[in-house]
Amino acid sequence: MQNARPNQLFRNMTAKIAAIPMILTALCVFVGGTVWTIVYSFTSSKLLPRAKFVGFDQYERLWSTSRWTVSLENLFIYGLCSLVLSLIIGFLLASLLDQKIRFENTFRSILLYPFALSFIVTGLVWQWILNPEFGVQSVVRGAGWIGFSFNPLYDSELVIYGVLIAGLWQGSGLIMVLMLAGMRGIDQDIWKASRVDGIPMWKTYILIIIPMMRPVFITTLVIIASGIVKVYDLVVAQTGGGPGISSEVPAKYVYDYMFQGQNLGQGFAASTMMLLAVLIVVIPWAYLEFGSKNRG
Repeated sequence: MQNARPNQLFRNMTAKIAAIPMILTALCVFVGGTVWTIVYSFTSSKLLPRAKFVGFDQYERLWSTSRWTVSLENLFIYGLCSLVLSLIIGFLLASLLDQKIRFENTFRSILLYPFALSFIVTGLVWQWILNPEFGVQSVVRGAGWIGFSFNPLYDSELVIYGVLIAGLWQGSGLIMVLMLAGMRGIDQDIWKASRVDGIPMWKTYILIIIPMMRPVFITTLVIIASGIVKVYDLVVAQTGGGPGISSEVPAKYVYDYMFQGQNLGQGFAASTMMLLAVLIVVIPWAYLEFGSKNRG
């Protein structure tokens, strides 16, 4: 056993040596950049970084700013709704296409097409669709329903849901494709056995298919979560953060303070809080996901 471990260490040495530049790049760029950002979040850096430390002043200012708290509330609403609805819509669409319907390739291409568009284009398209003067509201009123009102982008209480509609329209197609790939990877004998046993199709999906697609769901959750945290250009294209500050998100807050407000210290502090929020979610998940396998 003692001789086996050194032999395993030197296996695939070519691949391990080839990976050294990538590992060094990741350590220097990602880890180094993260540490640099955290350190300078404790400084009074303005237009340029400067090592004048002010303790937790930037964080106190951050949490006392209503714009930051509104950004977090919007991110929570957008993230929770996007996570749940994307999974439900994507899974339902994949379930329908999994029935091997006619023109499946055509429908799959149409549903996936929005994902090929940039968030800027998506935001501008939905800004036009939700415009009360010539969008959905105008079309419905022109059809005779004069009392119809639908202008979420101009309502401070509903604006984040208008952004959510555009995000779901663009991202649900990708989730559908991932789910469909997972379904197509399941042995067809399972379907035959469920039909022989007389199990309804919806029970087969819920009790058998979904548990077997656990890796696909994990991958999908990571993709959705990464898109939620960095949501920025969709908000800029649709609302610009308005009305007022009602559709602000953390990524926009960071960008505005770092590049427009010329306050790097405040932007670094906001970035650090975003990183902390991600770690609070990722570390327990990684422990449960990989720690259980190691113990097993």
